[in-house]
Amino acid sequence: MRAVTEDVPLLDDLMPWAVAPLRFGRSWIVAPDAATLRARWKRLVAAEGGEREALFGVSRRRTPGSSVAALPGQATGTGRFARETGPCPEPVRLAHGPFDEQWLIPDHRLIDTARPELWRVADDRQVFAVEQGNVPGAGGPALLVTAALPDGRSPAGRPGRIRPLYRRPGGREPNVAPGLLPLLSERYGHEVTAEEWLAWAVAAARPSPAGCAVPLPLAPETWRAGLELGGWMQEVQLRGARGGERHRLPGGRRPYVRAAIPARPDALTYDAAEESLAVGAGRIAPVPAEAWEFRVGGVRMLELWFERRTAPAESGTLESIGPAAWPQEWTSQLLELITVLALLGRRAPECAALAEGPQLTRTALREAGVLPVPERARRPASVLDHQEEGPEGQFALL
Repeated sequence: MRAVTEDVPLLDDLMPWAVAPLRFGRSWIVAPDAATLRARWKRLVAAEGGEREALFGVSRRRTPGSSVAALPGQATGTGRFARETGPCPEPVRLAHGPFDEQWLIPDHRLIDTARPELWRVADDRQVFAVEQGNVPGAGGPALLVTAALPDGRSPAGRPGRIRPLYRRPGGREPNVAPGLLPLLSERYGHEVTAEEWLAWAVAAARPSPAGCAVPLPLAPETWRAGLELGGWMQEVQLRGARGGERHRLPGGRRPYVRAAIPARPDALTYDAAEESLAVGAGRIAPVPAEAWEFRVGGVRMLELWFERRTAPAESGTLESIGPAAWPQEWTSQLLELITVLALLGRRAPECAALAEGPQLTRTALREAGVLPVPERARRPASVLDHQEEGPEGQFALL
């Protein structure tokens, strides 16, 4: 792979509106299954006084007495949580770091820093691009996409930025540097859409000390190859969301449960010779090496996924409330994750070729007037068409 030079365009310029990762302040509001979140909520609202405060997990930004607005698009309470007695808000899907879809209680009273600007543009047209923190020598993808709201967490502890594809709901106003799409359309001989641009970026993005870099080829045939590869990679990562295909491994290579996973598996190990994944006393095979070795920020994704579901929690805390035994749905999710990682790992070497050959440099983008991007493009778009409930049921027009 060719080294990233200072003249390679950065994603920060090409998708200028970026949002920092969410900060929850308390881990119990996220879980791999929605039933666990409802059980934790029920336990919390049954507690009173000091016990409720201890279970809640007080931080500088949130206490049971905090007064905050509702999250955009969420019908949750805005009264102080100390008085809360109602049912748990409906959990929503969350991209909890790379490749791990979990559930979140979407209650602003429980989240230290929720990034409401992301919630305002999260709908059935939105796709979120999530940069992965640069870890020298770690390898792995520099840019991932998700249809679920992402928290922006990084397994290596170096979070990147969240970049929505659209600045407004309904798939309006692409989050792309003004003038870039017309320039690429002229260069490659066809109308380049925001969706095509993101497909290219998913395949071509490279980590660098300055941030995520996205080489742009001069050759139209390289662009077309990148669109095919990136579009496929994006569909694999979205797992059938946004009207895409849910990809499978070819027949004979699909993973199956060969021995039942026990109620409480205590370890995850891999046998390369047998292409077998041991989940406690359970066994899944075949598991391609590409899936087992798939890392982001130097962290193996299958091990991280398993650890998040089996790590012990302190007794008496809300985090300790969870399934009594390994749920069948976790097995289905693990099989899907193996498939996703194996598919992506198999084609990863093709991405390197996209950075070869002459490129459209940052200098050329400046000469074309695309760079520097106007400051307004780095700010969220104004939302003026709906009301959002403020603290204690008050309404404010944004």
